[in-house]
Amino acid sequence: MTPHILIAGGGVAGLTAALALHAAGFRRVTVVEATRELRPAGAGLNLMPNAVRELDALGLLDDLEAGAVRTRELRYYHRSGGLISREPRGLRAGYHWPQLSLHRGTLQRVLADAVRDRLGPSAIVTGVRVTGLEQRPGGRPRVRLAHREGAAGGRASLEPDVLIGADGIRSAVRAALNPREGEPPWNGTLVWRGVSRMPPGRAPAFMLVAGDDRQKAVVYPMAEPPGGDVLVNWALAMPADRIADAVRGDWDRAVPVTDFLHHFDGWEFDGTDVPEVLRAADAAYEYPMVDRDPLRRWSHGRTTLVGDAAHAMYPIGSNGATQSVIDGRALAHAMSRHPDPVDALAAYEADRRPAMTELQRANRRLGPEVVINLAHRRAPGGFTHIDDVIPPRERREIAARYAATGAFDPETVNAGSPYGVPANAP
Repeated sequence: MTPHILIAGGGVAGLTAALALHAAGFRRVTVVEATRELRPAGAGLNLMPNAVRELDALGLLDDLEAGAVRTRELRYYHRSGGLISREPRGLRAGYHWPQLSLHRGTLQRVLADAVRDRLGPSAIVTGVRVTGLEQRPGGRPRVRLAHREGAAGGRASLEPDVLIGADGIRSAVRAALNPREGEPPWNGTLVWRGVSRMPPGRAPAFMLVAGDDRQKAVVYPMAEPPGGDVLVNWALAMPADRIADAVRGDWDRAVPVTDFLHHFDGWEFDGTDVPEVLRAADAAYEYPMVDRDPLRRWSHGRTTLVGDAAHAMYPIGSNGATQSVIDGRALAHAMSRHPDPVDALAAYEADRRPAMTELQRANRRLGPEVVINLAHRRAPGGFTHIDDVIPPRERREIAARYAATGAFDPETVNAGSPYGVPANAP
């Protein structure tokens, strides 16, 4: 009998997992999503070449590129304006696949359209959230569900063959498996994010990360509509002790740009004027920088976790969405190779959890962005020659070490996907 796989969460991780499972031969896959409808939300993101490789294997590359920018270069700057390093990215760095900058809503739309097209229009059920979970004999999950409206009769239970928790950093599935965990830990930093529309001549042509050990700005183009303005993503970070009303967990707190614009006066980096970008914003949102402590275990019987539900990490190094995509492919690969779902989820976890634990820890150490802190620490007033502050070899080692941790170094990526589907898949 074909197993029924229930995925809690219709974000990047859940939708990719659904598509990967379908490609691996599984046909009874249902995604339940708590929101009433899947609408474009959030801001921009980067997909590293290893994730693009996996999405290409799922036949999505052309659709993604239609709404994305191929990221060609990343630059790090001291807050005084000095260039710390510049790195080629994607195809320019020798990868066989590009690095893509795009709006999260674009990625989610492409994934959702493909799920509905390949698995059927009823494969995604919106307005339904997981409210509880218990393990049945043999590890089979009994899942309690509720309609968003919460009306009488809007509750039900379901016993799928496999449950995948893809419901984000505040995952109900994770909470049921780890009832004592509590709130995500906060590092005392606030983040502001938004999207700006800028004339082509004023939009940045590269991705930049700039700042010091207390303030940071990330700016990059993510869509270039023909004949129109360029969509520019930006994210800013500062310690919360300078800001009033820091509310941990308020993910959609809209704030005026004027609340924080003055903190970035004079920030200009090779033609990219950060205040100009901010003044062109459609809206601005504030949220606390939180992550999750690494878990010792993701899988319990026939239930497991993917994406932020498994390994939410600080937004550093473009690895949030990237690793969510890899999770989905790795999970489907394991399930295609192991007929017993318990064995399959154990194999998936053995493949992914150790690396993601190390990546979570690396992001807490600031990953490749640590060069900004080093430059500030060693030359707080700025510098004339960066090589006198951070030698080239040290900068290369920092970047290479992080790429190897996330398995997106060129050699590993270009070797091809390790998640091909065996010929005897269901």
